[in-house]
Amino acid sequence: MPVTLKVMLAPHARPSPAAVPGEAPPIPKAATPGAAGLDLVAWIPEPVTLRPLQRARIPTGIMVAIPEGFEGQVRPRSGLAARFGVTVLNAPGTIDADYRGEVAVLLVNLSDRPFTVARGERVAQLVVTPTAAPLDVDVVEALPGTARGDGGFGSTGV
Repeated sequence: MPVTLKVMLAPHARPSPAAVPGEAPPIPKAATPGAAGLDLVAWIPEPVTLRPLQRARIPTGIMVAIPEGFEGQVRPRSGLAARFGVTVLNAPGTIDADYRGEVAVLLVNLSDRPFTVARGERVAQLVVTPTAAPLDVDVVEALPGTARGDGGFGSTGV
């Protein structure tokens, strides 16, 4: 059964009564029928240029109500990362089910060239996925053992 994502335009993104097309951000949608994520666009008044290694909070002009038992994950777009070295800094960024503010994307330019973000440009994708929360936390004196143990950071590939 499909999950319903409630979306509302942020106050600064609401069109005037005499609006013309393009005055409001597009509602997130999947680019293809099999896509896991919904495209998020930059809804900024002016283009933003990110210098190499610079980061910026890019508003999307939308607010969402993630259903209880789910989280929204803001993920990078592979094309921006592959072509321009631009990605989501805190990937995946989490939108909690009780958050009602504007969705923003924390972009970072990892390339050696400036990158300009334009209004309406697809900058990330939103994936809504089930969570296991709330979890009960039990403080113990020892953890159950596994074959891997405490090996991490590449230990399984050695």
